[in-house]
Amino acid sequence: LTLAWARSIHVNAFSTSSRIHSYNNLNAANKAKGAIPHSSSNLIQRTTLRATTNPSSHQGGSLPSLPDIRAAVIVPGFLTGKNEFLALSQSLNNMGIPTVVVPMPNWHWLPCLGGRSMRPMLERIDFTVRHLAGVAGDLGDFERTTSESLEKSLEDALSMQDMTTARKTKTTDDDPQLLIPNISYNIFDCYQDFRNNPGGVLEVGGSAEVDEYPLWNPKGSFSSAPEPTGKVALIGHSAGGWICRAYLSERNYGGKSYGGNRFVHSLITLGSPHGNAPGPAFKGVEWVNSEIMDAGSGVRALAVAGTGYKGDSSGSLTEGAYSFCMGSDVRPDGSVYDGDGVTPIESALAMKEYMPHADTMILDDVGHFCWSDVFGGETVAPDLTKYHREGRPWYGDDVIIEKWAGWL
Repeated sequence: LTLAWARSIHVNAFSTSSRIHSYNNLNAANKAKGAIPHSSSNLIQRTTLRATTNPSSHQGGSLPSLPDIRAAVIVPGFLTGKNEFLALSQSLNNMGIPTVVVPMPNWHWLPCLGGRSMRPMLERIDFTVRHLAGVAGDLGDFERTTSESLEKSLEDALSMQDMTTARKTKTTDDDPQLLIPNISYNIFDCYQDFRNNPGGVLEVGGSAEVDEYPLWNPKGSFSSAPEPTGKVALIGHSAGGWICRAYLSERNYGGKSYGGNRFVHSLITLGSPHGNAPGPAFKGVEWVNSEIMDAGSGVRALAVAGTGYKGDSSGSLTEGAYSFCMGSDVRPDGSVYDGDGVTPIESALAMKEYMPHADTMILDDVGHFCWSDVFGGETVAPDLTKYHREGRPWYGDDVIIEKWAGWL
């Protein structure tokens, strides 16, 4: 499991001296905007619209220019799913940013093991983004749809005499996640995807190169979304960050062009590996990095990196991950790097090379994940689990969220 985890971290370094650290500028900008509201009441009503300054350049698309909506989709990192990020989603909701998580359990990642195609994940991202974009544009409809979904659930679950109490619960528990349908996907679908998903170490389908993947469509049933009425933000954690970049691209990835920049106005990546490195497991990142996505894409970007977890003193997973991520052609000794315990600083900020207009932020003493809160953390990352249990924060703790969420 540890090896599979490490091989899914796709990273390359760029020189520490070339880092671009705009943390102070971002703080100043956030102060100028004013404090983020923290009350959870009337969450949807506080959602703000922003005029689209960079219309999508998606060729052949027929969508009109859409307004930017201060709402977000969280894309979980490798081998994690919706449940691990519901707390982060709720914190953003409480701050006035309606947020949902891609509705998938962690086992949906299995067909992607070994550096294979990320089409299964891209389908799930596209599904979630389109559904949120389809209901978030009209604020009144967004609030009405949420209320109707809650009302229906309550009516199904409770008798009529309990509805008065239930309605009181409904008005204090705004949950945008209810707007996103579940994905129909079973173990048999997963088995078929595991057998047929191309690329990776085994070169399923004949090649590990993304542009040489055979035409293939992942299994699963994804319900149709309403027509989009606004653009939303993407928040990608770990590997979810570089996969979001593949989603934004207008190029053909394994048989499909997603052109997610038509529906997304901003991208935040949290401890995401963004650089090239040797081996089949890095072919997806290499494909993403073969394209420069500038401000003309219409997508703002922020790369967030954590520090304080030295490679020589944070456990074997950290040293191994840093070493593997930096690549043998650079400085393969993971003990010399600093980062969030999984992704070195240089890697997390490398997005700047391929999205030149991106902002960057470095957070001191911030870890990669909430290790002590999840099953298996002690086995996969015993040292990092110990540090988290002792109170060291990760990107999803409230005090840390406030540092990067204001950028939206």
